[in-house]
Amino acid sequence: MPEPSPCSQVVVRPSGPLRGVVRAGGAKNSALKLMAACLLAEGRFVLRNVPRITDVGLMAEVLRAMGAEVVRQEPSGPDDPGDLVVTVPAALEPVAPMSLVAKMRASIVVLGPLLARCGWAVVGMPGGDDFGERPIDLHLEGLAAMGARFETAEGGGVAGTVPGRRLQGTTIRLAYPSHTVTDNLLMAATLAEGTTVIENAAREPEVQDLAAFLEAMGAEVRGAGTSRVVVRGARALRGASHRVVPDRVVTATFLAAVGMAGGEVRVADGRLAHMEMLVRKLRAMGLEVEGDAEGIWAAGRRRLRSVDVSTLPYPGVATDYKPFIVAMLSVAEGVGIVTENLFSGRFRYVEELRRMGADVRIEGHHAVVRGVPRLQGARVRATDLRAGAALVLAGLVAEGQTVVLDAQHVDRGYDDLVGKLRSLGAPVWREHPEGELAVAEAGW
Repeated sequence: MPEPSPCSQVVVRPSGPLRGVVRAGGAKNSALKLMAACLLAEGRFVLRNVPRITDVGLMAEVLRAMGAEVVRQEPSGPDDPGDLVVTVPAALEPVAPMSLVAKMRASIVVLGPLLARCGWAVVGMPGGDDFGERPIDLHLEGLAAMGARFETAEGGGVAGTVPGRRLQGTTIRLAYPSHTVTDNLLMAATLAEGTTVIENAAREPEVQDLAAFLEAMGAEVRGAGTSRVVVRGARALRGASHRVVPDRVVTATFLAAVGMAGGEVRVADGRLAHMEMLVRKLRAMGLEVEGDAEGIWAAGRRRLRSVDVSTLPYPGVATDYKPFIVAMLSVAEGVGIVTENLFSGRFRYVEELRRMGADVRIEGHHAVVRGVPRLQGARVRATDLRAGAALVLAGLVAEGQTVVLDAQHVDRGYDDLVGKLRSLGAPVWREHPEGELAVAEAGW
């Protein structure tokens, strides 16, 4: 898949109130795991509501490198991204190339399915956004408890083997409820001999989405969405179809946008039940938020109020929301403290907000944000996916023009963020259309 231009940038000018209806689309953090799960069985898989984003294209390349066919079908309408059809052969080459894996951290989730189905695998060291140290030790420890053995692969990464070719069910208690580790072990357990119990499992909606897909494939999974997941291993699984759950982080992006710029917006596919703790904080800041079977409605009618926020594992406030929260606090009334409890390096975008006049001070894993009435337009750089989106939102409430450089990071997790904001009335566009077209032409 062609990548967006490295000089891709987004230009933003101050916005009036936002109004309209927008869709979040399918969740990146679910779609990538569902694609990896297809490796567990021979057959044809149809994934609906898969977002057209760079990371999906990268995961497609990973699957193709192992022998699978991945095709994006033509959309049936304006709100349909087109089904993603994955056809997996009887024989796989269980090697995930370093050149691809190094571009995306989520690619580590192919390790569990490959070991479970093939009995061996070689996976490069995963890359992606740099939030500080995020080792893969928990993945390896959990899979080792199921009987896998690991050594360093030639050229880096890990090589795993399974004596006897079949993983063994066991009880695994995670030291931390990692979403990605839970997904990896859950997939591996579906083909293990016996029963696997994952204690202190992640509880995210995306874990539940993966479990539902695995059950459609013939797996027996109980407790997904709780801290204790039980999987009874099967001899074989089969092809299946599934619709990806809506993206709660993209939903949060649009809620933050209307909180900052004002107006009234409905996220047609938003699910309030998936983001209750965040919504409590948004309401405390003065944003009106209501949810129903048809999505989430939000209205911003006055300047936001500052609150204190701490990131925690689900159902707490996710670390992915934090850049939006810091951006909101930067123009809120009062002083708010944001505490990062999950990743050590995830305040690296704060310096970019300071270029725009934000009053933010970092003290260890805390950000102390003193709101100002208005930010100032500036040239800033997206340091990662969510930070890039937060800087675009900051531009909506900045005097003059804001240019967000390295905006290709945003394409990793947003299906046309610029176009959707424009549909709500925001004055935002791509400065270099070639970066935008690279994503569109790839069909993702």
